[in-house]
Parts: sequence; structure tokens; C-alpha cells
Amino acid sequence: MSDIVPPEVKPKPAVPAKPPNVGAHSPSSPFPPQGPGVGGGGIVAPPTSAIPVPIGSHGPSHAGSHSVGHGHGGSHSTGGGSTLLGYIGIDTIIEQMRKKTMKTGFDFNIMVVGHSGLGKSTLVNTLFKSQVSRKSAGWSRDEKIPKTMEIKSVSHVIEEGGVKMKLTVVDTPGFGDQINNDNCWEPISKYINEQFEKFLKEEVNITRKKRIPDTRVHCCLYFIPPTGHSLRQLDVEFMKRLSHSVNIIPVIAKSDTMTLEERQEFKQRVRKELEMNGIEFYPQKEFDDDIEDKSDNDKIRETMPFAVVGSDKEYQVNGKRVLGRKTPWGIIEVENPNHCEFAQLRDFLIRSHLQDLKEVTHNIHYETYRAKRLNENGGLHPITSNATQESNL
Repeated sequence: MSDIVPPEVKPKPAVPAKPPNVGAHSPSSPFPPQGPGVGGGGIVAPPTSAIPVPIGSHGPSHAGSHSVGHGHGGSHSTGGGSTLLGYIGIDTIIEQMRKKTMKTGFDFNIMVVGHSGLGKSTLVNTLFKSQVSRKSAGWSRDEKIPKTMEIKSVSHVIEEGGVKMKLTVVDTPGFGDQINNDNCWEPISKYINEQFEKFLKEEVNITRKKRIPDTRVHCCLYFIPPTGHSLRQLDVEFMKRLSHSVNIIPVIAKSDTMTLEERQEFKQRVRKELEMNGIEFYPQKEFDDDIEDKSDNDKIRETMPFAVVGSDKEYQVNGKRVLGRKTPWGIIEVENPNHCEFAQLRDFLIRSHLQDLKEVTHNIHYETYRAKRLNENGGLHPITSNATQESNL
């Protein structure tokens, strides 16, 4: 490229030694190196047509004021990366991810555990404001409690604001209802591990699916009876044995049977017993990513276990239709934070930590199971296509 000297500027002799980094060509810069004569009063400028125009700018920048890293719209990079000279649209990746998620949807699997009569199905219906529990899917109310603990699941596709979610509710009828409840948590532990195993086998396939169906349990709501005294030995054993396999969130069921003072004392007693027994519930302290997460999660941990009330019936209160339970002394409003902590549980479970529940399940619990299985077997053998087709039938 030949230098054109404007008539009003007279070039000076080349400076024998120039300061470091002045006029040096940066590999990441689209600008050509400046000619000799930088400094003093004269500037040898390239033709106007040869000056690159940064994207988003309205004209060529003045040569005298240009320096690498200080272009229009530029931002300084401390990691040795390129300096942006204008808007290129990197931030649209969030919108791209949103559109893709809205098209494909996502899975969320929630398990409810507790003995009969604690309102598990009602609470799940209240959480998602739809009939999603097993009882709502054709379970007969006259059907007797099973002699042994069973696991039943029902799936629904829920859509809100264009976002589709495949919700699977896993219920455990018969849990803790027998005279002898020894090892009644084993079927639940087996079910959780079976879902991990199913996902792992899909991962190690040579020709695996583009999108592996996710049936892993992302969250387990454990219902504590509102005794007002202390945790049962069954409660302690269940949470101690399964807290390393699934995200356990303890809740106090039917908390409207206690006064506010009794409820607060019971919550404190439960938290103390969980700490004494070394039981970790979600969100675990060691999984806090930063100070902001730790501050938010500390407030949640101080509130847990959530004292909740569930209801799928509406009542008229002060001219508004509200979900609630009618009692001789008034109506317990489910979504009123002064009456119970259902609203805090819903916001925590769905509106703030749903994605984190999925990530902890995949990155912590599933990875722990995966590492254990691969160490035991020396690596899983890929499944043939015939076996894959049979397993999908």
C-alpha cells in the first residue's frame, strides 16, 4: 500500500527509534501498521478508502486519534482476547437458547415421599395448578393401601408462555404405613439408581439418541408429619441414606394443624436434628457457586423445612378467589405467606432453583453413580442396536 501525503502536511525524516508498542501491528487488529512518522507533528495517513470502518460506526475514525484497543464501541480485554470494535451480536446466544428450549421443551421429575394422609398428591396439584398427581390420573380412592411400598409415576406435558415441560410425578404409596418399616427406603433407592443406569446405558451406546430421555429424579419432597415433637427414626434413616443420591427437600405437611409458635419451634427442632445426624438437604452448602448464591441459599436453609398447606379448592375471600382450606374458624389461604410457606416453596422449587436442581442431579449425583459403575465394571460395554431397540419397547 503506497502512502499518500496530504498537501498541507510535510513528512519528517523517519525517527530512528520509536517507543515500544507504538505503531506496532496487532495480529488481532484489522488495522494495518502505521507508517513511520508517528509522533512529532506529522502523520503519514493512508487513503480514506483504505481505513477500515468499525462495524456499527458511521464513518472512518480520525487517524490522529486512533490507537489499537480504543476504537468505536471498543472494550478493553484483560485476558489477551480481541477488542470488539462494534456490535457483532454475541448476546443473541441467550435468545437462541431460549428459542431452542421452547421448541424442544425440557424434563422435570419430582418424587414425593411420605406416609398416607399427608396430602402429597394435593400439594403437587397445588404446586403446578393442575391435576398432575397419580390420584388425578385414574387412581381409585377406594383402592386399598398396598401391602408393600410401591412406586407409581405419571407424566404430563405442561405449557406456559410457550415453554413446554414434561413433568413426571413419582409417588410412593405405602411408604411408612406398615407395622414393620425396616428397609422400606430400599425400593426408592433402587428406583433412583435404575434411572441413573438407564441414562448411563444410553450415554455409552455407540449410536445413541440425539436427545437422551431424562427420567432421573431431580427432586424429592420428603413429607414430615406435623407431630410437633421430633423426627421419627424412619425420617432420619430415609434422608440419611438417600441424601447422597437425590436432592431432598424436607417439608412439614398440613402445617395448619399447629399454631405459629408450635410451627416455629418444630422447624427449629427439625433443623437441629438434621444437623446432628449429618443429613444434607438441598441446597447443600458445598454447592454454592459464589457469595451471592451463598447469601440467597443461606436464607432458604434458615426457612427450611417449609411448613406447607396444599389445597385444590377455591374460596371467595375479600372479593377474590383464592386456594385454601376451610376450617370452623376461617379459611387458610394457601398462597398467603402469613398463613403458610407454600408460596416460598413454590418460588424456590420452580421459579429460582429448578434449573439448578437439574444441574446438581446431573453434575453431582449422576456423576457419582457413573464413576462408581465405571470403576466397578472397568467400563461399560456399548449396547448393540438390537438390545437398544428391545429396551425401548
